[in-house]
Amino acid sequence: MITNFETNKVFIAKGLSSIPYTSTAYSLVTSLYNQNLEWGELPYSESPLHIWARDYMPVQVNKDKFVKFNYNPDYLRNYPQYKPDTSKMHSGLDIKVINSDLVVDGGNIISCGDKVIMTDKVFVENAHINRTLLIDTLSHLLEANIVLIPWDSYEEYGHADGMVRHMGKGNVLINNYCDFDKSLRKKLLSILGQHFCVNELHYGTFTDRSWAYLNFLHVGSHLFIPMLGERLDGIAYGQIAESFPECECHPVINCRSVANEGGALNCCTWNMMSNSISPETNNITLP
Repeated sequence: MITNFETNKVFIAKGLSSIPYTSTAYSLVTSLYNQNLEWGELPYSESPLHIWARDYMPVQVNKDKFVKFNYNPDYLRNYPQYKPDTSKMHSGLDIKVINSDLVVDGGNIISCGDKVIMTDKVFVENAHINRTLLIDTLSHLLEANIVLIPWDSYEEYGHADGMVRHMGKGNVLINNYCDFDKSLRKKLLSILGQHFCVNELHYGTFTDRSWAYLNFLHVGSHLFIPMLGERLDGIAYGQIAESFPECECHPVINCRSVANEGGALNCCTWNMMSNSISPETNNITLP
C-alpha cells in the first residue's frame, strides 16, 4: 500500500472553512502553503458536516488503484446527513475506484507498506461476514497483511489513527498509553511487537486529548502536528518531532475546535500520491 511517506498532495473538505473550524482551516492551509505543498479542496464538500475526509474518501493502494469502502459506521447510522455523496467527489477528481461493500472508515487504516494496522472494530462493523474471510478480503483489496489491534474503549469510533502511526523502516509510534492504560499498552506492545519496533509517547500525565497529537497529517517528508492550546502542546510536539528525525515537523495552531468534535488533522485531510489530479479552484483564502 501507498504510505504517507510517498504522498505529495493534500485535499481538504470545503466545509472545513465553516465556523467553528475556520481558524483550523486557515492554520492548516497556511502551513501547507509555507512548505510549498500542493493542496486542493474536495468537490461537493461544502457542508460543515463533511469535514472528516479521511474516513469517507477511498484508500490509495498504488498509484492507480483506489479502494472505496462502505462509509456506514455504527455511530452515524442515525445521522445520514453526515454522509456525503462520495461518487460525485470521485467524478470531480477524475479517479477510478474499486467499490467494496465492507464497512471500513479510512481512519482505521494505517498503511505501513506491506502491512496495514487496523483495530478489531472492523469485526463489529462487518459482523455478518466470517472473520477469516473478512481479513482475507481486506488483505486482497489492500495488497497487504492485516495487523489487528484491540479497539481503544475510550474512543467510540474504533479508529487506529489516534492510537498508532507508521514511522517507516519497520517502526511504529503509539500513544502515551503508558501514562493511563497499562493494560491496553501491554496488548499493543505484544501484538505490534511481532511485526514492528514499537516506540512510545510518554507525557507523564493523562489528558483526554492525547490522541489528537498523534492524529497529525503526514505527507511526504512533512508532519503537520495539531496544537490544542494546552500545556502539553510543546511536549507532544517535541516527542513526535524527535520520533521522525527524517521529517520536517510543523506545528499547526488552532486545532482545538476539530479536536472537540473527535478528530484532528489526519481526520480532516486526505493525502495521496498525485496522479495528475486537477482539483477545483481553491476557495479557502489565506489570512
